[in-house]
Amino acid sequence: MRIRGQSPSRSPLAWAAAALAAAVSTAVPAAAQPREAATGAIYTCIDDHGRRITSDRPIPACTAKEQQILNRDGSLRGIHPPTLTADERAEIEARERKASAERMARVEATRRDKNLLLRYPDEASHRKAREAALDTVRLAIKATEDRLKELQVERRPLENEAEFYAGKRLPPKLKSQFDANDAALEAQKEAANNQQAELSRVNRLYDIELERLRHLWAGAAPGSLGPLPSPGSDKSAAVLR
Repeated sequence: MRIRGQSPSRSPLAWAAAALAAAVSTAVPAAAQPREAATGAIYTCIDDHGRRITSDRPIPACTAKEQQILNRDGSLRGIHPPTLTADERAEIEARERKASAERMARVEATRRDKNLLLRYPDEASHRKAREAALDTVRLAIKATEDRLKELQVERRPLENEAEFYAGKRLPPKLKSQFDANDAALEAQKEAANNQQAELSRVNRLYDIELERLRHLWAGAAPGSLGPLPSPGSDKSAAVLR
């Protein structure tokens, strides 16, 4: 029996198979199509041998070169950058770290300048702060000088007693007293040297601040003068932070 509209050479099963095949042939290529091709992009470059290469995706032979991305009409859509080497990436990262450090230094300089202006609105306030800081060091120097004098007084009776042993070995107790006095004198002399160095560092720090403040008082923008240099150790600078 023949069905109207149906080819006499195909059975219903053959018609169903043909319809399924047609559906698959239209659906699968679209799904499997690369993203670059689906967007209509054309990649083009000239390789190391001077040959122009085109493709619908990034070109492996030109990974170290810029690749133009063209529309179908030949107009430029964009640039595909070259793949960086390890050394090139390291160089870029180093530049970025340097730029970041410079930005942070400017932020820190701005913060410190603003704090300086708040703390010292004029030269008189700065001079008063300098004297207060120096007085602290001067008191320590005075205490060291007094202790040195005490140790020298304590040494005299030891020296008088040692005269009885001229050319002989000192008794253990007397020698121990001399050793203790020598050690204390040496420690106080070292402390005196450190305190004099501290006095110089404090003065130098205030000199640097004053020079900077004079620019700020005259209208320089906070942070525009660069970082504030440190004249000495963190310990000496901490006195005035």
